[in-house]
Amino acid sequence: MTTTPLLFNPNTYDPAHFDPETRRLLRATVDWFEERGKRRIIEDYRTRAWLGDFLAFAAKERLFATFLTPASAATDEDQRWDTARIAALNEILGFYGLDYWYAWQVTILGLGPVWQSENATARTRAADLLSQGEVFAFGLSEKAHGADIYSTDMLLEPQSDGGFLASGSKYYIGNGNAAGLVSVFGRRTDVDGPDGYVFFAADSRHPAYHLVKNVVDSSKFVSEFRLENYPVAPEDVLHTGRAAFDAALNTVNVGKFNLCTASIGICEHAMYEAVTHAQNRVLYGRPVTAFPHVRRELTEAYVRLVGMKLFSDRAVDYFRTAGPEDRRYLLFNPMTKMKVTTEGEKVIDLMWDVIAAKGFEKDNYFSQAAVEIRGLPKLEGTVHVNLALILKFMRNHLLDPIDVPAVPTRLDAADDDFLFRQGPARGLGSVRFHDWRAAYDAYGEVPNVARFREQADALCEFVTTKAPDEAQSRDLDFLLSVGQLFALVVHGQLILEQARLTDLDASVLDELFSVLVRDFSGHCVELHGKDSATEQQQSWALGAIRRPVVDEARSAEIWARVEALSGAYEMSL
Repeated sequence: MTTTPLLFNPNTYDPAHFDPETRRLLRATVDWFEERGKRRIIEDYRTRAWLGDFLAFAAKERLFATFLTPASAATDEDQRWDTARIAALNEILGFYGLDYWYAWQVTILGLGPVWQSENATARTRAADLLSQGEVFAFGLSEKAHGADIYSTDMLLEPQSDGGFLASGSKYYIGNGNAAGLVSVFGRRTDVDGPDGYVFFAADSRHPAYHLVKNVVDSSKFVSEFRLENYPVAPEDVLHTGRAAFDAALNTVNVGKFNLCTASIGICEHAMYEAVTHAQNRVLYGRPVTAFPHVRRELTEAYVRLVGMKLFSDRAVDYFRTAGPEDRRYLLFNPMTKMKVTTEGEKVIDLMWDVIAAKGFEKDNYFSQAAVEIRGLPKLEGTVHVNLALILKFMRNHLLDPIDVPAVPTRLDAADDDFLFRQGPARGLGSVRFHDWRAAYDAYGEVPNVARFREQADALCEFVTTKAPDEAQSRDLDFLLSVGQLFALVVHGQLILEQARLTDLDASVLDELFSVLVRDFSGHCVELHGKDSATEQQQSWALGAIRRPVVDEARSAEIWARVEALSGAYEMSL
């Protein structure tokens, strides 16, 4: 059995696969949190303290400036937009608290429209603000419309100097209390339709910028703000017309990816606490972990978490290899948002079932994790929105593969500049994929991978012969059940690709895929019960149910991995 740790552990963390400055900054961030200590971090969370100390640390180390300045705007050689190291920092920040991650995440969103802009003045301004340690904000959603950008009520009245006066409000805008630059989406009063859209840069310190309140009870400052005749100079305009619309969607494409690794970090910290508590808790004269149902739940939580990490790590490679002719990331991106974050909820729930009342105690990280893990599936588009998006790729992915070069592991110190020149946000139905079966074929000897492959092949048969009819195609409730089945196939595919690249022990995969077999069967039962399911579809659903292959020795081996987490990490007080 390999002894390579699969979970992040601050005690042993050494990101040696990165360049020296990245390695230093990641380790410095871990050390800052560890020196701060558990008691202080929990107290800040409970008292909803603003993150000034953390942001001062980030400014001193030039953390955001180094990680979030693309090479095209860089002032030193270590600055680039590198999705691999961004993902690593997401995981660390999630591990210590989602409030820290959120300030970083909405800075990423706020920068998206800037780095996509050809406005050199705004780009230079953003780079300067980053170097000064400022944070950014993304002014898209509104109280009455959410993120429905077709219906924005932020109105820009043209002025004789070529600029505008902007008036309107934005709602649920992170960092809106402190952002040196807020990328704001609105529309002109003199132009109808998409040609009237405008993205512009605003300053939260301007007198015409009015901070209304923090709309959540949290250290995260998720603001409502209002502009009243805010002067938008020509040099503040980032995008106009359809390009502004595309910049909004492409920014979310970049930003939503960060939710998966934040979720992983939360689950990792909570798992150390949960296993340590369970292993040292005695009931009826036996350790809690002696009970079979406890071992099953903790083992399932562990392999689900490993699956989250494998999928997300592999998705990084597709992000970094993307280009005009390779847009496979557009499927794997909403998968990280939808699938990985909901897996995170399952992981926390499984552990909470074991530790029970301990999960509510105020001196533990777990009580914080149990709340924060719920937020990630609901940010940057709901699970349902992203699942509906995933469905657009299903037929091409399952049934019509093409030959394309294999994507390597991408941990090189390169700038992911394509993310800021993605182009028009359309044409999803034309995206083509390599053959998903190859990843499954490579592990055909693993019993539960083979069992799950039977279910994946059955889904292809469903799409070919029992696909939703015209009426069902308008029934989103029915389609989402189909989408869950497809998502599992894609989830398994990237897990297997990453397992091959990292030489993962087959016993871990076997245990993980026993869980995925059960998940697929559960969604089949759900589809069977849908009101609009035809008799043929109901029959197919029952026929696709499989029982996982049971192997007591394998399960015992994986339990030993879980048991070894007891006492492996505990944050200092």
